[in-house]
Amino acid sequence: MNGTARRRRAGLVLVVSAVLTACTGSAEEKREERGSARPPLAALRVAERATAAAHSVGVESTTVMGAELSIEADGVLGWRDDLVGSLTITYTGGTTAEAMRRLGVTSMQARYLPDAYYARMGDTFAARAGGKHWIRYDYDDLADLGDGRGATFAEQMRGSTPSQSVKLLLHSKDVREVGEETVDGRPTTHYSGTVPVGDVTDAALRDRLRQAGVIEQSVDIWVDDRNLLVKKVERGTMATGELTQTAHYSDYGVRVSVRKPPARDTEDFKDLLRRQGGTAS
Repeated sequence: MNGTARRRRAGLVLVVSAVLTACTGSAEEKREERGSARPPLAALRVAERATAAAHSVGVESTTVMGAELSIEADGVLGWRDDLVGSLTITYTGGTTAEAMRRLGVTSMQARYLPDAYYARMGDTFAARAGGKHWIRYDYDDLADLGDGRGATFAEQMRGSTPSQSVKLLLHSKDVREVGEETVDGRPTTHYSGTVPVGDVTDAALRDRLRQAGVIEQSVDIWVDDRNLLVKKVERGTMATGELTQTAHYSDYGVRVSVRKPPARDTEDFKDLLRRQGGTAS
């Protein structure tokens, strides 16, 4: 496998890995549940349940992975049974973004389905990659990659739902309530804490952090009076620099309908690797 093929493969997998987390009762009851007199962990457990039960959300996010990659994403995610979603991802900086621009890709459409992730890479890329616009990343194939980047990809995708940020903060030993703040025009309560990866007892969550190369992560979340996340900021220390992700959430319960791209315009990632001189295992 030559150097160019390795860089393309690393870029494609990094894009996949980076990219890229309804309760009942009256509003008054919910405010009482989340009252400031409650210990932060108790309030966060309520927020985790409420956010998970919403099943879908609109999201706008930015992600920076040191000097390697920075992206913006905008779309919808759903998680009633399996993760599904549709996002537009724009490359805004970093060495991987530069490599993608050389391939004619500055942004892409991303679709998440239970068995695979699909990325539409654009006309210029299609002309260089067999004429097909969509790449299909089977989660099992990614798990078989020898470099380890795709080993926990399905968990990483599930980790993009907002309830996972609350779950992560529940593992913090120094979680605290920062105070009341207005975010995106909504009154919220701000919670903050740091999470050493070694202290995370949830195996899937711990593996997701380790797979990303994170040693320690700080988490800030803003929760509204319905116990739903309005915003989250996660920062992690990596060998290649700091990982920072900021996400704003709205329209909980939004309808999420995602279709597979046309088979005639789709190629499997493993087949693309083979043509470029790599392997899928």
